[in-house]
Amino acid sequence: MDLNSMYLDELRELFKSNGEKSFRGTQLFTFLHDKRRVDVLNSNLSLEALDIIKNKKITKTEIYKIFESNLDDTKKMLFKLEDDNLIEGVLMKYKFGYSQCVSTQVGCKMGCSFCASTKEGIIRDLKASEMLGQVYAVENKFDIKVGNIILMGSGEPLDNLDEVLRFIKILHDEKGQNLSYRNITISTCGLADGIRKLADEKLPISLAISLHQTNDKDRSKIMPINKKYNLKSLKEALLYYQNKLNNRITFEYTLIDGQNNTDKNVKELKEFTRGLKAHINLIPLNPIEEFNEKRPSSKKIEDFKKKLEKENMNVTIRRELGQDISASCGQLRRRVKR
Repeated sequence: MDLNSMYLDELRELFKSNGEKSFRGTQLFTFLHDKRRVDVLNSNLSLEALDIIKNKKITKTEIYKIFESNLDDTKKMLFKLEDDNLIEGVLMKYKFGYSQCVSTQVGCKMGCSFCASTKEGIIRDLKASEMLGQVYAVENKFDIKVGNIILMGSGEPLDNLDEVLRFIKILHDEKGQNLSYRNITISTCGLADGIRKLADEKLPISLAISLHQTNDKDRSKIMPINKKYNLKSLKEALLYYQNKLNNRITFEYTLIDGQNNTDKNVKELKEFTRGLKAHINLIPLNPIEEFNEKRPSSKKIEDFKKKLEKENMNVTIRRELGQDISASCGQLRRRVKR
């Protein structure tokens, strides 16, 4: 395992088991995750400590290209990994500070028809160090502190759960970034088994579900994962999750004109969220070449929102940022590769 994917106690044990003081592990962890540096020869480690890790891997993630919006302060980045694969990330500026969208895999195998990230399938999982590297590269480049992390870039976080948990726990460690769990959001297309495993961790993070349809027949058409984990099994997992943590769950709902914004959808959505602490986040469709559907008009979006609110559902419409610097996650990477 690379050094910057290791927990603090693992680094401390590494030095201790090699005859060095365990505090050298704390020094290294702080250097990697608090100072966000990888040039360990310039750290305060002793020569003896450096000799112990001389053959150990430290993974580097670098910003390959930056796209800056002319409409707002949003920045989209392509990150280059050591094997030359490219992944995407987004930095968003709000009144309360900076939020960053982080990728968890190179590509994605979930096959959602409206998503550009999945069109070339899965290439590989990211290591915790590569997820952390996205955050550190952005903070170092722009001299900022990212206050909120959203695992909603390319990839399905729960399909790479072990490394995602490492990423989250290292990010939370007080010797590192000391980021509150409550400032971290995991977005999943609905891997019920993964939701249960995440619930058992009892981490007070935020959970977002990419729902996008309200019945099995229609959801399976655009989200193949529904054939494995249908809405019944998804809801059972969410009830299990909420019973463990009592957190509100956000449902991401991409609006596709005439497909999922009907009165029937209102009724089905109300029924699906019954018994859950739920927030509905409406997302106007970002069209891509391979998905020949359209977003509803602004009026239709507002009308659908009002119908949900009339049914006493908590609803917002996602503010669209960086519209001029690529339409959706996955498109930057594919455009550059072409």
